[in-house]
Amino acid sequence: MTTDSRHLAISAPEPRSLELIFTRDALSLLHSKYRLVEADPENIAGLGDAVLGEARYIIGQPPLSKETLDRMPQLRCILNVESNLINNMPYEVLFERGIHVVTTGLVFAEPVAEIGLGFALSLARGIADADLDFREGRELWGGDGNASARLISGSDIGIVGFGDLGKALNRVLSGFRANIRVFDPWMPPSILREHGVQPAGLDEVLSGSDFIFVVASVTSENKGFLGAEAFAGMRKGAAFILLSRADVVDFDALMAAVASGHIVAASDVYPEEPLGKDHPVRKLKGFLRSAHRAGALDSAFKKMGDMVLEDMDLMDRGLPPMRCKRAERETVSRMRSKPVTRN
Repeated sequence: MTTDSRHLAISAPEPRSLELIFTRDALSLLHSKYRLVEADPENIAGLGDAVLGEARYIIGQPPLSKETLDRMPQLRCILNVESNLINNMPYEVLFERGIHVVTTGLVFAEPVAEIGLGFALSLARGIADADLDFREGRELWGGDGNASARLISGSDIGIVGFGDLGKALNRVLSGFRANIRVFDPWMPPSILREHGVQPAGLDEVLSGSDFIFVVASVTSENKGFLGAEAFAGMRKGAAFILLSRADVVDFDALMAAVASGHIVAASDVYPEEPLGKDHPVRKLKGFLRSAHRAGALDSAFKKMGDMVLEDMDLMDRGLPPMRCKRAERETVSRMRSKPVTRN
């Protein structure tokens, strides 16, 4: 029997690593405060009863069965540093036992919101295309290069989804004096109004916006819900900016809408990642592309470690976690986001 009084934490953070999400000082603090057991995420059950019986925390989102959880009487919290909630553990058992499931996805909200603004500015003013034209010696000077340019300031903006990312996006857009409408069926209208945005139906957001930001999570209820009809109902020339998950759209229909010249678009996410070298979106005019890099900043990853340490300290003192976002009993089983495969 160990005489070490430190709580035991199982480390299975894949696809992250502890070195990615903790600064050197924070990682040193983690090791000094906790007994860390490195584990294969696919074989937590193989750790044995001695480890499982003492484990208080799991850092990661490994597959867990009810039988494995039954062998973990001291477990208090699963700290999901991948940040997508996937259906790989019996959440109803965790909730019944009062075991917290928390995610660190909040760290990505501000970086993704900022790059979303960058996409919107580039689409509105043709920044990326104008740079390419200049490099290749076919630039248009002055007003000749602004035939389709427009302002974000004072425009009509639609946001689909108003979780952490939607709120962060609203903040970065606050200086543009825009008319912002939001569709989020999981959010009470009063909360939307408190954030200075107008609650609206999906059709109103799509048809009444110059810029549409999609930041909704993929759920069992909305997979592929933005298709050809939705894109056809948008204003001609509207900018469609996809920042959350590709599964919320019919990607072929999105490409067709851009190819027809009806809308322009930007996306940081795709139906398959990495994307095939011959995928037609790579050469699609009017489509601004980014390789799932919107939130992947080292500063964001390091905030994950700080959040984990702060919440573990709170729980050590008998308090609830407050820095990470807690999974909700009513919605966790509806989430359908794909886990990331790379840092």
